Amino acid sequence: GDLVCLAAVNAGAEIMADGNIHVYGPLRGRALAGVNGQDAARIFCMSLEAELVSVAGLYRTLESGHPLWGKAAQIYSRDEQLHITALNP
Repeated sequence: GDLVCLAAVNAGAEIMADGNIHVYGPLRGRALAGVNGQDAARIFCMSLEAELVSVAGLYRTLESGHPLWGKAAQIYSRDEQLHITALNP
């Protein structure tokens, strides 16, 4: 199923879900969606500050220099690549 976090995910934490992950606060630490291989899974967050994100086994590490660092974003897989795009209000 999906995982919904109503507060911040702190650095050093790891959250995992079979489906989507929704974080209504800063996403720090690690977030892994679609851990059973669900390609349609996505990660949504209000402030992208994660050290690592993963969707359906595709991993990506992030640093503070990322263009969407600290902004609302979604992470998803398409064509066996991990994509990170802005969430526009």
